[in-house]
Amino acid sequence: MYKKILLAADGSEHSKRAAEHAIKIAKCDSETQIMVVYVVDGDRSKSDVLMNWNSADFGDKRKDRMKEVEKKAQEAGVNYEIVVLHGEPGPSIVQYANKNKFDLVVIGSRGLNGLQELVLGGVSHKVAKRAECPVLIVK
Repeated sequence: MYKKILLAADGSEHSKRAAEHAIKIAKCDSETQIMVVYVVDGDRSKSDVLMNWNSADFGDKRKDRMKEVEKKAQEAGVNYEIVVLHGEPGPSIVQYANKNKFDLVVIGSRGLNGLQELVLGGVSHKVAKRAECPVLIVK
């Protein structure tokens, strides 16, 4: 049914639960591919560099956020790939999903930055509103 699944992941608990659902769906068909998308927000990236200017491993923190998702996908035996995008999360995910003609987007209902979601509207809401394919929002 769904051959190309975009999983938006940021390491939050909601995104980990979204990963579990994406993996369950992918296990239904051995040809299904999960594209795990992690978006590096430009503002957050700048603050990471400024706060960790003397630390060689600040980029590793980002990679660590994806390790649990990657481990779950490997253990389940599903096809997956990890892609890192740069920009504002909502528009970046929508653009990538629409450009690459995904069959389904799976995203957590809340991300790592709760304050930004309250003020600007949640990333999941933006994706659900603008993506051209079905969107599964996992809480």
